[in-house]
Amino acid sequence: MGDWEGVRLHVVTGKGGTGKTTVAGALAIALAADGGRVLVAEVEERQGLAQLFDVAPLTYDEKRIAAAPRGGDVFGSAIDPREAMHEYFEMFYRLGRAGRALDKVGFVDFATTIAPGLRDVLVTGKTYEATRRRTSSGEPVYDAVVLDAPPTGRITRFLDVNTSVTSLARVGPINRQARAITELVHSPRTAVHIVTLLEDMPVQETADAVAELRSAEIPVGAIVVNQMRRPHLRSRELTAARRRRLDRETIAKGLQVAGLPNNDGVVEVLMDNAAAHAERAALERSQRSVLKELDRPTYELPHYPDGIDPTALYELADVLADQGAA
Repeated sequence: MGDWEGVRLHVVTGKGGTGKTTVAGALAIALAADGGRVLVAEVEERQGLAQLFDVAPLTYDEKRIAAAPRGGDVFGSAIDPREAMHEYFEMFYRLGRAGRALDKVGFVDFATTIAPGLRDVLVTGKTYEATRRRTSSGEPVYDAVVLDAPPTGRITRFLDVNTSVTSLARVGPINRQARAITELVHSPRTAVHIVTLLEDMPVQETADAVAELRSAEIPVGAIVVNQMRRPHLRSRELTAARRRRLDRETIAKGLQVAGLPNNDGVVEVLMDNAAAHAERAALERSQRSVLKELDRPTYELPHYPDGIDPTALYELADVLADQGAA
């Protein structure tokens, strides 16, 4: 199980554009390897997982979407608040068809509009149910659940929404359900993994999210640094490039050997590119030091310039597993 033995719910968040859906999918594959069964679910109605796994659009029903290495299966679901509310009606009030009749008169849309937090209650409730569901023999249906969650800006509020429910519904089945969800979210069975890039804003949002989650006593998992680019120059060369002190004659000779134009204009363009590359490398070093201060396990994933296809997704799963994520 790597670094997260005992964790049942893996929540993946990150600033928009950092690749949290990709990381959620790769983590699900890594966790399902060697015969596991893992559910990966999304909550933002973007169908990002379907595109990632190259399958038909996901529905509320859980279906197998991928095979994991060395046996194991990944299942996918798009958690829809409307369907979750129908489940609540049936679970707590035994309304059955009557619950769906309420939907026809717009009750669900009305309820989630006047009480926006209700949407998060329904989504987290469905996720909780998936973590505790068992087979007829008493074994967990899923070894782990991976949640492609909302961005870092609202992750704490999203996960802790049931704390408010327990104060509003002080007795009854909804209160008991909300308490159970809150207990799961705040327990060692949950880990919130944060995806970032080595850039100012994503790293700052990562630090802010870690602080908020710790303040709310929600377990922080790993920091996943996505889209890593390795420096093309050695340390000494990077320093020279930043100062525009690379040897121009050496660059010109290299261009000549490669059969490329080696005039002053081409050399100047390469000097500019090398300086920009060196500045980027310096920025990444400074951002990595900020992440180190967060004192969490850190995984690094490579950049794929041509985008993520299923082959790349499995490669990322292997990289995560090799670093201890599964």
